[in-house]
Amino acid sequence: MKFTDNKYNMIQEILEKTEAEIEKMKPVNILIAGKTGVGKSTLINNVFREKLADTGIGKPVTTHLRQISKEGIPIVLYDTRGLELDPSVQKKVKDEIFDLVKQNKNTKEALHAVYYCIQANSSRIEETEIDLIKKISSVLPVILVLTQSIGKSAEDFNRYLDNLNLPVAAVQNIMAEPYEITDDYVIPPFGLKELIDKTLQLIPKEAHDAFMNAQHADIERKAKAARRWASRYVATTFGVGFAPIPFSDASVLIPMQVTLLAHITAIFGISMDKATIVSLLAAVGGTGSATMIGKTLVANAFKFIPGAGTIIGGIISGTTASIVTSALGLSYIEVLSIIATKEKEGESIDLGLIERLVRNQFKKNITLNRKELKSKDLEFGSDEALKDAYNTYESMEEESHSVSVPKKIKRALSKFAENHKPFNKK
Repeated sequence: MKFTDNKYNMIQEILEKTEAEIEKMKPVNILIAGKTGVGKSTLINNVFREKLADTGIGKPVTTHLRQISKEGIPIVLYDTRGLELDPSVQKKVKDEIFDLVKQNKNTKEALHAVYYCIQANSSRIEETEIDLIKKISSVLPVILVLTQSIGKSAEDFNRYLDNLNLPVAAVQNIMAEPYEITDDYVIPPFGLKELIDKTLQLIPKEAHDAFMNAQHADIERKAKAARRWASRYVATTFGVGFAPIPFSDASVLIPMQVTLLAHITAIFGISMDKATIVSLLAAVGGTGSATMIGKTLVANAFKFIPGAGTIIGGIISGTTASIVTSALGLSYIEVLSIIATKEKEGESIDLGLIERLVRNQFKKNITLNRKELKSKDLEFGSDEALKDAYNTYESMEEESHSVSVPKKIKRALSKFAENHKPFNKK
């Protein structure tokens, strides 16, 4: 940690620890195969964050393979370029894939899985393509991804492929983006969450954290993973044997809470900046010295814990510290879920509303008043907690948008006049 005049910047600490957590992740490596025009880029941009196909660096590694990666995202994709039905081309692609698998085996660049993309509407698969899929499947687990899966023909094609008994791990229909039928009827995206689930079943467990960070198709799964980790961390850190601490020394909680928030941020893998984290922390504690944050956070928490007011100025028990820290973690996860969703949809967030939401969720989570913290108490039995956070934020947005421009102008003029009274003529 960096200290300056007995203080340290909690915000910078969270950012640095988040970066360190991501660097520790074992990267996940996936091959994206399929003919030109089947929607590979669309799939990549909708499964992985920051529109990786468009913004990532594409580096040629062979004649027909290019590597797509981006700093800060622990995933490397290998895209087959120009894969057509010409047998000679397919042989070259197959040879390059096999060479890549052999070359990277037992290294951190080792390939973990393959998405072989076929356009569902084509309702056909050539013998040369079947042969290529079989050969790739002999060295890597393959998921057949049926892109643009609209209507009954896509379902029929899925069944047809199943009946071929190809040596693949799964066949998954997807619609990566909304499909507009008419102005009034749009088919929403589907199949991406199932693709995430099937991928996690195939890749090594040590690569799960990296894949979770990189994907943004299933925000709820990120939240569940974060809560599972937070529950174990809080229960372990503030166990039964945790020594009680004086309220005046509440700042000792901060290093533990920094670690908690940094790990959660790493799981979500969203573009957090200092301004956003300042707003999140200001809602429940503050952003000054560690001592001030610790005292303020605990003091705010005591307002909501029944019977805890008598502890102020006295001793903070391990259980009370657990409640405060778990409430902070849960609130942080719920709000990051909304930020991640907005980022995925290309929408900006209102930091003022986010700050209000953190305060709202923190107050709600602190009143759970768990007498004994257990891991299972913090895990999602359903997505109700997230839905509640989403609904609360949407209500805040609607309330904010309901204020008409004339009213805003009127308020601004009134405030200006109030601030400049000494200059008014008598």
